[in-house]
Amino acid sequence: MRVLYLFLPGLAVFFLAGCAGYRLGPVNDAVSGDKTVEVQPFNNLTFQPRLGEAVTQGLRERLQVDGTYRLATREPGDLVITGVIRSYEPEGLGYLNRDSATVQNYRVSVTAHVVVRDRVSGKLVLDRDVKGHTLVNVGPDLASSERQAAPLLAADLAQNIVELLAEGAW
Repeated sequence: MRVLYLFLPGLAVFFLAGCAGYRLGPVNDAVSGDKTVEVQPFNNLTFQPRLGEAVTQGLRERLQVDGTYRLATREPGDLVITGVIRSYEPEGLGYLNRDSATVQNYRVSVTAHVVVRDRVSGKLVLDRDVKGHTLVNVGPDLASSERQAAPLLAADLAQNIVELLAEGAW
């Protein structure tokens, strides 16, 4: 029992030291919710229908969940996000046992070029390609499976964009 009393303070110091680098709120020295962000509709250069709308909606939702920036809904935002979806690439991962040419599972990747500018100064905040991906299990037909996976793909891409903005990795 005496060993336990000697061991517990050391264990507490060990766990508390792990939290020493933790920082509450945004890590890019911004005040949470201080700036507003306007998301322009993404332009879709792929043959995948309605992908631009899904990405735009996913990005707006992710910004609201993250809370580092406020979404500008009625007035122009301090930052303006524009983007172009450049590629949509399905890659076969798993094939049917009875037919090695028929894909059963896909990994779908999307690449968008994202530009974020400060509305007042015109300063470029972010200008780079961002990728997102999801897995698609082919059900009765590929088109309906891809349609159901579009919001997941858009959410992953949006997560990656918001992380770049919130962490200031630009």
